[in-house]
Amino acid sequence: MQPPHEEMPRGVPKSYDWATKPRVGSNNPKNFIAMIAWGQLYEADQGNPATNTRVQIKNIKAYYLSKSDGKWHLLQSSAKVEGAAYREDFAGDINKPADIRYESDGSVAVKAGNGYNFHFWPATGRATINPYDVRGMFTTVQARLVVDNPKKRDDRSKARYLLSMGGDYWLNLTVKWDNWKTNEDFGIGKFKYVTRNWQAFNMITLSPDQIRRNPPPIK
Repeated sequence: MQPPHEEMPRGVPKSYDWATKPRVGSNNPKNFIAMIAWGQLYEADQGNPATNTRVQIKNIKAYYLSKSDGKWHLLQSSAKVEGAAYREDFAGDINKPADIRYESDGSVAVKAGNGYNFHFWPATGRATINPYDVRGMFTTVQARLVVDNPKKRDDRSKARYLLSMGGDYWLNLTVKWDNWKTNEDFGIGKFKYVTRNWQAFNMITLSPDQIRRNPPPIK
């Protein structure tokens, strides 16, 4: 959570505190009793010349570190994600249906661009938390580059897609978004390039020393 992003996400104003590097929110849910893991897929700041490449996304998970027993507990686990294409700066929460291809294994293969990202979350929705037992939060997902149309040229070597994980606290399981009155994020992770190989994209709210003492359940 400390180094800068591998590249800036396109269309994110530099004034945003997560535009150039990851940012930890809070380990104190306060009066929030629900949470959700989420991710965001962007084109890189210098653009994405690939036109026949998608990003395959699967296995989004969320864990919390318990104050009472010092162990990580699974909150969310979904092979499938759902989401929408949001304005790259998230202004006004403006969004539209995303360019999604549903795969046979339950994953999705998506595109982003033309001023919009792909903002996604578990298909299972939010999970309940005990706000008084949260010591830390950890979210993770897997992603890789795949060919869009196999009859056309494979241009994955030109693809410049970035992905970051994060998560939100919510007042409850069903409340609607209300200009950050009903939710707040607990962290925004490092943007890394998506490659041909499956890799994990993670976000954690603990300090490096806390992570060494309480390593998250990465498999």
